[in-house]
Amino acid sequence: MADPVIAPEVAAPVSPTGEAADVLRMAARKKALITGLGFVVVGLYALWAFGLGTEGGIDAVFGMTVPNRDTTQVDDLSLPARAVAIAMSVLCMVAGGLRIALDRSKLGRRLSVALFLIAFVIAFLTWAVAGKQMSFAGVLQNTLLAAVPLVLGALAGVIGERSGVVNIAIDGQFLFGAFGAAMTASITGSLWAGLFAGAVAGALIGGLLAVFAVRYLVEQVVLGVVINLLVAGVTGFLYTQLLQKDPEGYNNPGRFDNIRIPGLADIPVIGTILFDANIIVYLTYVLVAVVHLGLFHTRWGLRARSVGEHPTAADTVGIKVNATRYRNVIMAGAIAGIGGAFLTIGTVGTFSKDMTSGAGYIALAAVIFGRWRPLGAVAAALLFGFTSALATSLQPLDTSIPSEFLQMMPYVVTIFAVAGLVGKVRPPAAANKPYTKG
Repeated sequence: MADPVIAPEVAAPVSPTGEAADVLRMAARKKALITGLGFVVVGLYALWAFGLGTEGGIDAVFGMTVPNRDTTQVDDLSLPARAVAIAMSVLCMVAGGLRIALDRSKLGRRLSVALFLIAFVIAFLTWAVAGKQMSFAGVLQNTLLAAVPLVLGALAGVIGERSGVVNIAIDGQFLFGAFGAAMTASITGSLWAGLFAGAVAGALIGGLLAVFAVRYLVEQVVLGVVINLLVAGVTGFLYTQLLQKDPEGYNNPGRFDNIRIPGLADIPVIGTILFDANIIVYLTYVLVAVVHLGLFHTRWGLRARSVGEHPTAADTVGIKVNATRYRNVIMAGAIAGIGGAFLTIGTVGTFSKDMTSGAGYIALAAVIFGRWRPLGAVAAALLFGFTSALATSLQPLDTSIPSEFLQMMPYVVTIFAVAGLVGKVRPPAAANKPYTKG
């Protein structure tokens, strides 16, 4: 049977008219004014704290090559800290003015937000690094390492919600995938077996989520939280009883070596970071492309989106709604499980109790920030990964910011991004709504 033409993203929206349209315009104008004035206030604070608060005549030095890895050497970037901080603070205020002036332009809104974020980060960095040196290439490298599991978790979240199932259990899939990968690789001596086991472990948690959400109609948000707690308890118990007592036998998996791609790895600054990485990083690149193309350019994607938007209509034309949800949620769990495997056999080479530290919830925020689109979720994951890497790199510089606040940065940025920058978004219409016939 032919697939239904159910593609709500391309449907022409019905524009409100009359008094309703005026109310919406006034609300949008008010929001633009508040956001723009907020940018201006933050810019004024940056001017006082970062610009005028930086001693004149000193430079902020940023290393542009990855230590001990880059074959293409790039000179360090030295910036006059005070002048740059002042200029970037002024740009923050300009971004606020643009946010107010270009309110009716979607592109203008996005550019103003991007300008504000970039200018504020540069102002902050030049103030923090003034008179010191920081490896900016190292920050970018750590950004990729922090973002890979977030990207995979965000892809899992996008697939689940596009199919109508909210995947709050991403953190549990991460943790079980990390545990399964570490233990299997340790026992078998094969990292590939560990990677496969990580994917299977994530798929098992995805299957558990699907059974209770689809078959037994359990409230999906509560179910996801309960699964996360269950996995944390199970892996914590097994870690104490097995891995901690015999680390050589059960918690010594090793990790994948980097594979250097000739030519691409020689690109200045980013070459070594992107193209001298391990196989899970390259697999992440492939999965991003596959999920994006699959969701929007294949029959599978059309069916997944249809059961997430209009399950009754999809069922009417012969699509098995619940079977589609089962398959997609289990597949999404496998992808998240690979993200968990990266935490062990892709980076540190060992499993530790509760090692995800809530990364699954940040991945879920990336789904919302990316508006349930794979590429948008990837961009959000990179933003959160950059924040985490930046917090780690700033701690040794002995800035006036307490280390506890630096550790809070990724979570604060997550809250701010989702609450303040996303704006009004519409999730898939049937997300968190079990489907039953009749």
